[in-house]
Amino acid sequence: MPLAAVTAATLAAPAAAHTGAQAAPPRVPAGTTAAWVVFDRQAGKIVATRNAHRKYRSASVVKILIAIDYLERRKSVPAADARLLRIMLRSSDDDAASTFWDRLGKGQIIVRQARRLGLSDTTPPPASKPGFWGYTSLSAYDIVRTYRYLLDRADARVRNTILTHLRHSTPCGTDGFDQTFGIPDALPRPWAVKQGWSGFGTTPPVRCGGGGGARAVGAPISWIAQRATGSGVPDYGRPVLHSTGLAGKGDRYVMAVLTAHPTGGTWSSSVKRITTITRDLYRDVTR
Repeated sequence: MPLAAVTAATLAAPAAAHTGAQAAPPRVPAGTTAAWVVFDRQAGKIVATRNAHRKYRSASVVKILIAIDYLERRKSVPAADARLLRIMLRSSDDDAASTFWDRLGKGQIIVRQARRLGLSDTTPPPASKPGFWGYTSLSAYDIVRTYRYLLDRADARVRNTILTHLRHSTPCGTDGFDQTFGIPDALPRPWAVKQGWSGFGTTPPVRCGGGGGARAVGAPISWIAQRATGSGVPDYGRPVLHSTGLAGKGDRYVMAVLTAHPTGGTWSSSVKRITTITRDLYRDVTR
């Protein structure tokens, strides 16, 4: 199905399980805000949706757009930049993202990609926060659209570079946080994932030791404390966790699960919530 064929009417239609019965949606705990879209590439339609166009701050999910913008603007990639892309996409390295963000024009990256990919809910960080790439606003719908662009329209060089890295997502982010929540913990392989997390402080409760290449870094941009309201940043002051990617044989399912958690919520409780939601969602669409 062409990318443009998924319309608002498609989103509004109820998602049925593969047996033809209506699937019960995952339960969202009180105090948690959740949005998701699941697109079944075999069926050619969206099979699960909730708050599809609700905007969230992107956290590290925006690194996919940064990578697309970089790769589509050049025919070859120097070795040093190839290393930055690898660690940015596999281990969610913030310093690498900041390097590309500054070099490529900050928020203009988002303007270009929203126009090129047709992302109606994706906007740059507010003018008062130009360096904060994690304050980009986006929706579950636009994330699914981005993955479908990679699969269906992007040049093979761009697609293969990005998806190869996402298929080899490391257990640990370079900031020491465990990034196996959501899809990696809830779904069987094969999958390709890009995770996002923001608002849990600069130090993980337990530093991840799963071989992800964690290293000592300064406070990442995505972790800068939230201290004010009225900033124009979605859920400013609330921690967010996002799990996005491809799942199933032949990348059958394109998934985006976005969540915002209660202010002051712990890492462990928030991780449990999004992983449970993701597991229940996948069971519903594959039963």
